[in-house]
Amino acid sequence: MASKADKRGPTYSQLEAGAERSRPVMHQNAREIQAYGKIAKLPIALDEKVCASSAENLNQLLADTITLRDLYKKHHWQVAGHTFYQLHLLFDKHHDEQAELVDTIAERIQSLGAISLAMAADVAETTIIPRPPRGREEVPAQISRLLEAHEILLKEARTMARLAAEAGDDGTNDLLVSDVIRTNELQVWFLAEHVVDVPAVRVEGAKAASSGD
Repeated sequence: MASKADKRGPTYSQLEAGAERSRPVMHQNAREIQAYGKIAKLPIALDEKVCASSAENLNQLLADTITLRDLYKKHHWQVAGHTFYQLHLLFDKHHDEQAELVDTIAERIQSLGAISLAMAADVAETTIIPRPPRGREEVPAQISRLLEAHEILLKEARTMARLAAEAGDDGTNDLLVSDVIRTNELQVWFLAEHVVDVPAVRVEGAKAASSGD
C-alpha cells in the first residue's frame, strides 16, 4: 500500500536534483583519446604499418580535396560574365561531388584506424594546392586554377593507388581508382572544354554563304 509521502509526489529536493541532471554539462576538457598520426588497430587484416602509410597518404589527399572543394565554392559565388549561369551551376555540381569524396576519403582513413584531418587550419597547413587570391578572378583564370588543382590531385592519387596496391591495401586502392581518379578525370573534361579557343559564331577562314544560295 502506498505511503502518504508517495501520494504527495516528489519532494522539492528531488525535483531540484532532477533539474540539475537535465542541464547540459558545459566546458568539458580532457586529453585526446587518440593522437593524430597514431593507429588504433582494427581487425581489417592489414598490417599496422600499411594502415599508417595509407592513412598518411590519404590525409594529404583529403587536405587537397577539401581545398579543391572550397575552391569550387569560391568560384561558384564569384563567377561572372556571359557564361555565368552555366558555370555557376557546374561549379556547384563539382563542389558537391568533391564534398562526397571528402567524406569517402575521411571514412577510409578512420576505417584504417587513423584520424582524419578536419579543421580548416590543419587543412591549410597540409594542402599543396596554391592558395587563390581573396578577390574575384576572370573566368579563364578560375578554370585554369581548378584544372591545375585537379592535376595535382590526380598525380598524387595515381601514385598513392600504386603504393596501396603494392602493399595489399585493396580498399584504399579501389577508393583511389574508382572514386577519386574517375571523378576528377570527368570533372577535368567538363572544365577543360570551357577554355578551348574556338569561334563562337563563324568558322575561321570560311566564306559567308550568299543570301541567294
